[in-house]
Amino acid sequence: MESILKKIKTPEDIKKLGEEELFSLAGEIRELIIQTVAENGGHLASNLGVIELTLAILKVFDFTHDQIVFDVGHQAYAWKILTGRLESFCTLRKMGGLSGFPKISESCYDFFNTGHSSTSISAALGLSRAQAHSGRHGQAIAVIGDGALTGGMAFEALNDAGQSGENLIVILNDNQMSISPNVGGLSRHLENLRVSKRYIRAKSRIESVMNKIPLVGRPFYRLMMLFKRTTRLALQQSGILFEQLGFRYYGPIDGHDLDDMIEHLQVIRNINGPVLLHVLTQKGRGYSYAEESPDLYHGVAPFIIENGLVNGHSLKPDKTSFSEVFGRYLAEKAARQPKICAISAAMTGGTGLTTFAASYPARFFDVGIAEQHAMTLAAGLAAGGMKPVIALYSTFLQRAYDQLLHDVCLQCLPVVIIVDRAGIVGEDGETHQGIYDLSLLLPLPGLEIYCPADYKQLRAVMDYALENKLGPVAIRYPRGRQWPTPLPEPKPSVSESDDHVSDNSLPRIQQACVLRDGSDITLAALGTMAGPALEAANNLAERGVSAQVLLFVCAKPIDHQTLKTSVARTRRVLFIEEALCEGGFGHSALPFLIKAVPGVVFDCLGVKDHPLCQGSRDQLLALNRLQPESIAEAAMQLCADRH
Repeated sequence: MESILKKIKTPEDIKKLGEEELFSLAGEIRELIIQTVAENGGHLASNLGVIELTLAILKVFDFTHDQIVFDVGHQAYAWKILTGRLESFCTLRKMGGLSGFPKISESCYDFFNTGHSSTSISAALGLSRAQAHSGRHGQAIAVIGDGALTGGMAFEALNDAGQSGENLIVILNDNQMSISPNVGGLSRHLENLRVSKRYIRAKSRIESVMNKIPLVGRPFYRLMMLFKRTTRLALQQSGILFEQLGFRYYGPIDGHDLDDMIEHLQVIRNINGPVLLHVLTQKGRGYSYAEESPDLYHGVAPFIIENGLVNGHSLKPDKTSFSEVFGRYLAEKAARQPKICAISAAMTGGTGLTTFAASYPARFFDVGIAEQHAMTLAAGLAAGGMKPVIALYSTFLQRAYDQLLHDVCLQCLPVVIIVDRAGIVGEDGETHQGIYDLSLLLPLPGLEIYCPADYKQLRAVMDYALENKLGPVAIRYPRGRQWPTPLPEPKPSVSESDDHVSDNSLPRIQQACVLRDGSDITLAALGTMAGPALEAANNLAERGVSAQVLLFVCAKPIDHQTLKTSVARTRRVLFIEEALCEGGFGHSALPFLIKAVPGVVFDCLGVKDHPLCQGSRDQLLALNRLQPESIAEAAMQLCADRH
C-alpha cells in the first residue's frame, strides 16, 4: 500500500484526506515515532497518545492564521512530522538535528518554545491578545495535559482568560498521568468528569434510542451532543470547575475517535470567548510496552522495539545512580529520625524517592507539578519542627527560586534541597539542562551548597545536612552514576611545606582536599569533575606538567584557605565545574584569590554564557571542554610560560 505520510508536504494536504486515509496516516505516524525513538531515545508514551488529536487539529484549523502552543512540548513529534519535518525527523534529539520540543527557530509552524509545564495557556492567551490588538484573524490554541494542569501557573492563566471573556481554545489532553501518576483535587475532579455514572448512563440511553430511529436518528443525536454541556451540568450537581472559571466546557470525548474530535473542533472553532475541550487519550497507544508502563516509557533511552529493552535490560531505574543512592539512604535515615519527611513535585521515581514513599507514606508528600508550592511547603514543615527534604530536578528548581529565597533562606530554615540532574543533561536541549542552578544558588543568604563527587561523599553530606545543620542546605549532583574510576583517598588539606598543614577553620565537611600532589598548576575541581580532573592530571604528567588536584565538595562556603595555599605554590589555577561559568564556583572564588595571590594565572572551565543545545552528554562535555583531554589542553595553555 502506498504511503500516505510521504504525500504530506504541508498541513494543507491533511485537509484533503478522508476518514480511512486519516486512520491509515495515524498508523504510519505511530510506526515512525516508535522506530525513531527506539533509535534516538525520546518521549514515547506521550507522543503516541496524541497522534489522532494532532491530525484532528490540523484537519480543522488553518495555521497560516491560527496558532498553537503545546504545553511542555514533549508531545509534539506528530506535529513536527506533519509540518514539513518528515525528512529530518531521523535527526530528532541529535546535535544539530530536530529538537525534542517545539522551537520557533526550527519551523514557522512552531509558535512558542516550550519545555517546562503549565505555560501553554498563558502563552496562548498572549498570542490571542496580540492577534486582537494587531487586527489579525485567527484562533489561539493551548494543548495542555492533565498533569501540567496541576501547575499553579495554569490556574492563573485560566482565571485571567475566564474573567476576560476573550477568544481562547484550551484542549485538555487527559491521559490520567504526567511522569508519575497525578495527585490532588484537580485530578479527582477530572476523574469525576470521566466516570460520572449519571452522565454516562443518560448519554448511553439517549444514544441507543436515537440510533434506532431510521434516517434522522443519528444526525439528530449528533445535534443533541452539541448541547450536552447543559445536560451534563444539570446531571452533575457539583457543576464543572471550568464553567465556574468562565470557560465553555465540552467533553470528555474520545481522543482517538477522529470523527468525534473533528466535529467538536469544528464547532468550538466558531465560538466566541474561552472554550475548553476535554479529550481522553491513552498514553503509549499503539505500543504495548508503553501502554502497560507509560511512566517508564515517558522519556526513554534507545530501546529494542521487539522486547522494549534498553541495552538488553528493562527500563527499571538504575540502582547505582546518584538518585537511587540518595533515595535509599534517605529511607535508612528516616528509620532513625522520625522528623525527616520528603517532598516531590510529580517526580517521585525520577528523584529516587520511591522507596521512601512506600516506607513512610505519612511523611511523603507528592504535590504534583507545583515546585513553588513544594518549596514553601518545605519551609512550613521546617518552621513546624520537621526536617524536610525536597528533591527537584535542577531545571525545575528554577521555578521555585523566589520561594527558596523568600520562604527558606531569609528565615534560615533547615530545609534540605536535593538538586538532581545538575549539570549537562543531554538530548532534551536548552530547557532541560541543569547548568543554571549553581549561579542562582550561590548568592542566596545562609544557603550552604554541596557537590559530592561520589556516593560515599553524598551520604556524608546527607549526614551533615540532616543531623548537624540548622539552616538550609542544597546538595547537587548530575544525572547517572559516579565517575567509574574510584577516587583516591583524599588528604584533608594542603601543606604549605612538607612538615605542617595549613590552618583551616572550616568544618571538615567544608574543607577542600588533595587528590593528587603537584607543583605547576592547581586543578580546582567541583564535585563530580574530580574524576575528569584526575585523568587530565595523569595526561599532564606524561607531558611533563605537575598538576595538583583539589576536590571541592562544598561550593559555599568556599574553602579559600586551602585554595590560596595551593595556588600560592603553583601560581596557576584552572577551575572546573559542570555548571554555568558566569557567576559560578570559579567566579565566586576568584575575587579573594586574586587579592591573596597577586599575579595568579587562571581560567574557568564550564558552560559558557549561551543556551546549551541538545546532544549526547559526551558531545556536550567535549563542546564545553569538560572532558579529560580538553582539561589537559586548557591546563597546558596556562602553563605555557612556566619555563
